[in-house]
Amino acid sequence: MSEETVIKRFIAGAVCPACTAMDTIRTFDEDGRPARECVSCGYADTLDERGNAVPREVPTRVNKAKPAPEKKSQTVQFFPNPKLKKKQ
Repeated sequence: MSEETVIKRFIAGAVCPACTAMDTIRTFDEDGRPARECVSCGYADTLDERGNAVPREVPTRVNKAKPAPEKKSQTVQFFPNPKLKKKQ
């Protein structure tokens, strides 16, 4: 059995965006994508090909479109108002 070990490297001078601790960020590849994590506070995120953080989906965000409410039709019947009779 051969287990793949992930090589994690510290980045000198890097500041954690969550706890602002310096020299606690390490970078590694996760499923072929670059990622980083802070050993001090546990902050972790993935990076795009340019090195920018990829925003995670907010858990409270509504992504699914709600089905349109069923249109209910109702027959309306108008009755003439006897007080508004036309004078002829």
